[in-house]
Amino acid sequence: MGIKIVKPTSPGRRSATFDDFLDITKTEPEKSLIVIRKSQAGRNNQGKITVRHQGGGVKRYIRQIDFFRNKFDIPGKIMSIEYDPNRGARIGLVNYKDGAKRYIVLPVGLKVGAEILSSRKQIEIKPGNAMPIKFIPSGVEVYNIELEPGRGAKIARAAGNLVFVMGILGNHAQIKLPSSEIRLVNKECLCTVGQVSNPDFRHITIGRAGRQRLKGVRPTVRGTAMNPVDHPHGGGEGNQPIGLKHPKTIWGKPALGVKTRKHKKRSNRLIISRRKK
Repeated sequence: MGIKIVKPTSPGRRSATFDDFLDITKTEPEKSLIVIRKSQAGRNNQGKITVRHQGGGVKRYIRQIDFFRNKFDIPGKIMSIEYDPNRGARIGLVNYKDGAKRYIVLPVGLKVGAEILSSRKQIEIKPGNAMPIKFIPSGVEVYNIELEPGRGAKIARAAGNLVFVMGILGNHAQIKLPSSEIRLVNKECLCTVGQVSNPDFRHITIGRAGRQRLKGVRPTVRGTAMNPVDHPHGGGEGNQPIGLKHPKTIWGKPALGVKTRKHKKRSNRLIISRRKK
């Protein structure tokens, strides 16, 4: 993809940038692989808001992405490159030799007509191929990594993400995540070779509030702009410091930089080096 800059005809468009969509080859999704996305507006079954700042947004279909890649040893062909409104990466429609159709998250450089393969055995190391991480040489870029074998990809699925395989240690593979965290995963976990497509997505500037509303994001008000009855940071004339030892949430709990990870979490033993602050 590329970044498109438009004429500054208004303050919102002056600072906004857009996706040029030049890599898209098909505009309509595959009907058998979509379901309607129901808008909950951040409310629970009682109609009460449990997640703030959600609501509205344009009508969307959810593309059913194959994060399992369990069509083993059946070659597939990329039929189209499509836009997915629910993620930053591009998705590809794959036709398998047995007639099945599935969507996958595309890697950088994969074109229409390319063949991909998923296997539990060692296969060719090329973008789009999926195999257990134990067959990946050190230094190779991968994405769509499982945390547990057979549970589907959980790591490195966002646009531009990539993970480096650092080596095999016993029953585990050592990987370096996009956050710079180094951890272990089971060496039988599937991964896909390459880097997630559309790395320029991070450079898009929203520019105006209306584009956020189209995404289903409602306005967020600063605590310092509220009254004391509404937020611990509220009150005062004009711009004032919060007047507290540390920032708090609207419910009075510590915020901004507070560690929320459980100290006794089972996966702590698999993390070799924490992410950089």
